[in-house]
Amino acid sequence: MTTKPGPLAVADARALDATVERLEVSAYTVPTDGPESDGTLRWDSTTLVLVEAHAAGRTGLGYTYSGVAAARLIHDELVPAVIGEGALAVPRAWEAMHRRIRNLGRPGVASCALAAVDIALWDLAAKLLELPLVTLLGATRESIPIYGSGGFTSYPIERLQRQLAGWVEQGIPRVKMKVGRDPEADLARVRAARQAIGAGTELFVDANGAFDPRGAAAFAERIAGEGVSWFEEPVSSDDLDGLALLRRRLPTGMAVAAGEYGYDVVYFRRLLEAGAVDVLQADVGRCAGVSELLRVAGLAAGFLVPLSAHTAPALHAHVCCAIAPAIHLEWFHDHVRIERLLFDGVLEPRGGALVPDRSRPGLGIELKRRDAARFRVAGS
Repeated sequence: MTTKPGPLAVADARALDATVERLEVSAYTVPTDGPESDGTLRWDSTTLVLVEAHAAGRTGLGYTYSGVAAARLIHDELVPAVIGEGALAVPRAWEAMHRRIRNLGRPGVASCALAAVDIALWDLAAKLLELPLVTLLGATRESIPIYGSGGFTSYPIERLQRQLAGWVEQGIPRVKMKVGRDPEADLARVRAARQAIGAGTELFVDANGAFDPRGAAAFAERIAGEGVSWFEEPVSSDDLDGLALLRRRLPTGMAVAAGEYGYDVVYFRRLLEAGAVDVLQADVGRCAGVSELLRVAGLAAGFLVPLSAHTAPALHAHVCCAIAPAIHLEWFHDHVRIERLLFDGVLEPRGGALVPDRSRPGLGIELKRRDAARFRVAGS
């Protein structure tokens, strides 16, 4: 008696033979919904660079928040490196791309470009196998907690309070605000934030490297009475000695977090070896994709340091449910808004967490082409 193979077996067989046929690259610039600033920068728009990887009738999506230059780099340098590679051989494609950018410089735009392609290839592999990405990677949990993030220094007090309190009303038990542009004004802003969110919500602050170590320590002492439990980038994330010093000097119960500008695993190793953070941050769209983020997670586990994912919740939800050191990810106002505008299938918070949709393959998202068209600024 001959047994007809099931649909999953057919999909597996097709996936084993599939090769990456083509990559399409495009970029979308979305204006903010108001003036935004943090401790060191002002902006009025955000650019998303999208990669669509094709094989055997399936399309994988990946993206990074970067500049249009990343799209050009992908088109010129990374596309030739991956065309013809096995669609399930994502680590091999990653190594080919990594060699290709050797003379361009790994940190910065090149790493972001590599990340967008790597994420697209992981999404493609999962779709070829008809699996959600978290299942392909191997789940360690069913959901990942989030924290609401925004509270820009450009916001009037009323909007700051309304935004943070809105997340609490949605069941998100931790929120983050920006500080560092005007320490005197920030003290009043932190007090207003605590008033809006109540005593039972965790309050995080992020200076984006605006302080020197002495100024950061003084500011931390002034806000300690408001129950701030997280001080992100009190000094530049490149100042490993300064971060390590602050870990010893900040008030009890206030953690130092940094790492969002880490572009390769060696940087994260140095950060951890320096004892510079209580919580390691990483951004899959900057640190060269899922392939490198898995290595960063291994480092964090080895140093017994928890890991928090930086921004881009639609990219991080699946992978954070697959890496043991992950404690939460950032529900960042700008990226939440952009991902809702550009993609179908984005996750919404449930009980202060994101739960990957296991009924959809890959990352579970699809580009809304008609809606995205008005924001398109570049494309291959």
